[in-house]
Amino acid sequence: MSNAALTTTNLPLKLIAKGKVRDVYDAGLDRGPHAGAILFVATDRISAFDIILQNGIPNKGKLLHALSTFWFGLLSPSIIEAHIIATDYADFPRELRDQLEPVRDQVEGRSMLVRRAEVLPVEAIVRGYITGSGWAEYKKSGTVHGIKLPEGLVESQEIPGGPIFTPSTKAEQGAHDENIHPDRVNDIIGEKRAKEMSSAAVALYSKAASHARSRGIILADTKFEFGLVPASSTSTPASSEQHMILVDEVLTPDSSRFWSAADYQPGRSQGSFDKQYVRDWLRSNGLDKAADQGVPVTLPDDVVKATEQKYRDAYEMITGSKFPQ
Repeated sequence: MSNAALTTTNLPLKLIAKGKVRDVYDAGLDRGPHAGAILFVATDRISAFDIILQNGIPNKGKLLHALSTFWFGLLSPSIIEAHIIATDYADFPRELRDQLEPVRDQVEGRSMLVRRAEVLPVEAIVRGYITGSGWAEYKKSGTVHGIKLPEGLVESQEIPGGPIFTPSTKAEQGAHDENIHPDRVNDIIGEKRAKEMSSAAVALYSKAASHARSRGIILADTKFEFGLVPASSTSTPASSEQHMILVDEVLTPDSSRFWSAADYQPGRSQGSFDKQYVRDWLRSNGLDKAADQGVPVTLPDDVVKATEQKYRDAYEMITGSKFPQ
């Protein structure tokens, strides 16, 4: 079954970067309104504990792409401008489609054309519930990312006072991100940008969480990425006149924890519609440190199948639309 997954792309474009999930290409558009644009291709690769698994999850890239497209439409530009130029292959510029036609099966339904941005080196994490690494820290010190929280909270409890901005540094592939106090962001990108990032991230989370809850899903936490672009068409990339936009993917099972509202019960870990299932399998098989040991890991077919279904369930519950078979 896992053989059906697209884990590698080979496009007739310049490869800029190969991430844990996405392959990023220069779209080759040198002139016109989209000059400098880049192409994001969501593969079916899956990673956990900084391990990129040897096999992928069929349709995962298409599900991530479709869900991100839904969220971008709901959240932008009402809260903040996004980097999206086009999310549908049919809407790509003709010159780009002409180049991609021979490899259309690698890009259609899983790629988006986006503005090139100077990505800020901070993961903008927002937590509405205390879980994961936040819960682990709280048990030790009563804090989350150094932020003091009330005593007596239990695992998976909603954070009193509303969602909190809990950033982390962005590590190179293979290294570990570092959870940091929000004040540290001032030193990394400046106080003005830090405040703008925090406000935008919390607003995005809040609107998304409200929608998700209306669909029977609890958005426990998520992460956003932001970048800088010229403030106008006459500005240069080096200009000080830059503004912040939303970049990368948004609110997918790869970047978020989704829980069933019907099954939610504070005081324990929650079943989730995300890759926590894969993390749990790795941990139960003693493979959560495989990245440090350089050990390749292949998921068994039953885990692959169950993970695809969780991603599919998340998409269909959140959007209210059936994902094509």
